[in-house]
Amino acid sequence: MHPNPAFRGTPEAEAMAFAFARGFGMLTVSGPDVPLIAHVPFCAAGDGGIECHLLRSNPLLRALPARAVLAVTGPDAYVSPDWYGIADQVPTWNYVAVHLEGRAEALSPGQLRDHLDRLSAAFESRLDKAPWTAAKMTPEVLGRMMRSIVPMRLAVEAVHSTFKLGQNKAAEVRHAAASRVADSVGSEPNALATMMREV
Repeated sequence: MHPNPAFRGTPEAEAMAFAFARGFGMLTVSGPDVPLIAHVPFCAAGDGGIECHLLRSNPLLRALPARAVLAVTGPDAYVSPDWYGIADQVPTWNYVAVHLEGRAEALSPGQLRDHLDRLSAAFESRLDKAPWTAAKMTPEVLGRMMRSIVPMRLAVEAVHSTFKLGQNKAAEVRHAAASRVADSVGSEPNALATMMREV
């Protein structure tokens, strides 16, 4: 997380809401030689944690139970110093990131179907169509696919976030840069520009 406190004042509930709205992140645990990382879609568990699943062959699964961090990133973009309209600025990169830290553990195979139904329902609800459900699959194919994955849960014990949106600049300076960010390169620059204006 960025050390500047100006970028770290987002309330925990807001950071969690941002993470769940994204619904995709990098799950990391310590491995024997390097950190193990899995890119996973996730949804809320009923108790404030998160649930996801891993391929049975994923090395990260063999490291569980373990302390873990789920890193969720948001929009990001390069910010040119010319865009502020004031002197003596340097290039930077604005971004949003939320880290959910806690204990990760595999769940029993009997919990997999309920997890998959909740996960697909969470994302299907965002689409303008009748929701897809696992009932559309033949039981044999669904069963074969389910045998290749394992459900897991992260009990969230700490939430850390960086919303680096130019809060250390005057509003008019930040807004000037946001207007240019909207037309720049990066991940979702329009979304980042909107966040810069609203912070």
